[in-house]
Parts: sequence; C-alpha cells; structure tokens
Amino acid sequence: MTPDFSHTTLGRTGIPVHRLGLSASYRPGPRAVARAVERGVNYFFGYGFDSQMTKSLRPLLAGNREKFVVATGAYNLVVGYPDLRRSLEKRLRQFGTDYIDIFLFLGVMKPKEFPLRARDELYRMREEGKVRFVGMSCHHRIFAGEMADEGGLDALMIRYNAAHRGAEVDIFPRCAGRNPGIVSYTATRWTYLLRRPKLWPREGRIPTAGECYRFVLSNPSVHVALTAPKNVRELDENLDAIERGPLTEDDAKFMRTFGDAVHHTKKWFM
Repeated sequence: MTPDFSHTTLGRTGIPVHRLGLSASYRPGPRAVARAVERGVNYFFGYGFDSQMTKSLRPLLAGNREKFVVATGAYNLVVGYPDLRRSLEKRLRQFGTDYIDIFLFLGVMKPKEFPLRARDELYRMREEGKVRFVGMSCHHRIFAGEMADEGGLDALMIRYNAAHRGAEVDIFPRCAGRNPGIVSYTATRWTYLLRRPKLWPREGRIPTAGECYRFVLSNPSVHVALTAPKNVRELDENLDAIERGPLTEDDAKFMRTFGDAVHHTKKWFM
C-alpha cells in the first residue's frame, strides 16, 4: 500500500482528510458515527434533514471542532434556487457550530439550475467567514468540468464508479490547473455493482463494496469517496478495504469489465 492511500489533502482547500467520508443516508446509527471517528474518518456529509448525522456529530464538534470536516449544503429546487443564507444559518444551528467547512449547492442536473447569482451568493458567504469553502454536487459532467476549469468553486461532489466513468474524460482532466477538492458518491452505483448483471456468468466473480471504494480511490483525481453504510459492520468492512491500498492492475481491469456489464444492463439509469 502506498503510505498515504488512506489520507490526502482535499485539493486546494489544504484540508487533510481521510479518503473515506461518511454519509448517514442509510441511517447507520450513532455507534457508526462514533466508530468512524474512532477509526480516523474526519469528513462527514449531512443533509439538513439528516437528523441522525447532525445529532451524532453535534456533541463531538463541541469539543474538537478543528478535527472534523463538516460538509453540507442547500438542495437545488426544480423552480428557482434555495435561500442559501437561510439554509446556511439552519445548518449552523443543527450542527451547533460557528462555521461549515464545505458548503455545497446540491443536486445540479443542468447548468441553468446553478445561475451566476447563486454562485455569487456562495462566494460572498465564503468571504464572510461562516463558510470556509464552497462547491456544488452535479450530475452534469460537462458543466462540472467547466466549473472546475473556471476555478470559482473549491470543491466538486460528483458521481463516479466502475460503471459510470465519464468523469475520467469530462471532469478530471480539467481539474489539474485549479485543483478543486473532488468528492465522489455512489461508489457501488446504488449497489448495482454488488449484484450479478444480466448475461454475466452465473459463477462469475462479483465485486465487494470494498473493491468498489478502492476502484474509485485508486484514481488520484478523487480525494474523498463517500460511503453510506447501513451499520457498523459495513463501515468497518469498507475501512478495512481502504487500508489494503489501491487495486492491482488486474483487479482494476476486472472492475472496469464488470462495470461495463452493469452499465449496459441498466442504461436507462445512467
């Protein structure tokens, strides 16, 4: 294993991070949040409605705020865009903190959903100090690449996995100059990468969740991969896998082959 495979710096933010970040989307329980902290995870992503994450982190932040990277944001609306300042103040109250490390404009599907006035508001919030760094989560790869190249955002949260590798062409090459922090999600492609796709040999190898995370993090362009375990056991398994380091060339080739099979089976979902 390379000495720092499990840890890196979150792009130009300069923040040291464990490369596996925790989301509580599947409500793993307070014990899982505590276990993540015990094992060195320091990047935590929570929605405003994610009460399990906010309630679990709040007492931990009170005494050791500088040890944690809190990422959250305001979710994009179909019509117009959210009140960013109102969302920020609500997140500050929910987490019981004076500042948010990474504040994201969430759920951008099309460029028009993230207008200039919304970006300018994010930049002002950053200048005022209640937000250290700003970014967006985006499903539109071309637009995400353009925003990386533009350089105004400090972080991008994007979809990337063995079945969905378009970021290797549309986003990662455009990050070199500005070096935004790259946080990926759906490493298992909503668990489709953990199941046998149609026409795959019945006795053929199926990836583990750990291999899915190692595939994502074997790409040096990705700083953090979010994991959303259902319980402590799944969290430990994923962290144990990361400690094994990057995939071998043969394992990476297998993951791409399997990912292609999954991609072609479920084209409508991509």
